[in-house]
Amino acid sequence: MTPQLRTERLLLREWRDADKVPYAVLNGDPVVMEHFPSTLTRQQSDEMVDLMAATWERSPFGLWAAERTDTNQLIGFVGLAAPGWHSDGITPCVEIGWRLGARHWGNGFAPEAAMAVLAFGFEHVELPNDEIVSFTTIKNLRSQRVMQKIGLRLDPAREFDHPMTPGWHGQRHVLYRIDRHEWSAGVAR
Repeated sequence: MTPQLRTERLLLREWRDADKVPYAVLNGDPVVMEHFPSTLTRQQSDEMVDLMAATWERSPFGLWAAERTDTNQLIGFVGLAAPGWHSDGITPCVEIGWRLGARHWGNGFAPEAAMAVLAFGFEHVELPNDEIVSFTTIKNLRSQRVMQKIGLRLDPAREFDHPMTPGWHGQRHVLYRIDRHEWSAGVAR
């Protein structure tokens, strides 16, 4: 069962079949997907929703559907994931990530939700290296700004070529991190 997290303006909740259409629109937007190898087809997006929902059935963490409480509108996802690929010095890890529709950018929704997810992670998840990481392409400055706002720090020694995107111009990724000690000391709050 997917636990729910509430923030001031958002509900992080389980995935529903009704989420598939708005999530497919988000994944089909070239602005949202600028820092990914391509947009997703409707089928790929639907499969991603099914996978995100199923992850909660076998794992104590996952990616939540993010819904605005004022409009009950799905705006994307925020959550924790354990990458299934291998990269020396990167995996195993627990990654915090988000993807929101472009019209919801600039409102502070990503950092607001991510702070709640960090708290959940440090309170309820067994973390490799006692840390939570986040990574993105070198040019994705918007996402890096969210990482900075929530207290994660750039770890230049862990910059890497994402193994799932060989040959793609955005393959080089930066990694940001926060450990339990930093979290407990209030670095992110």
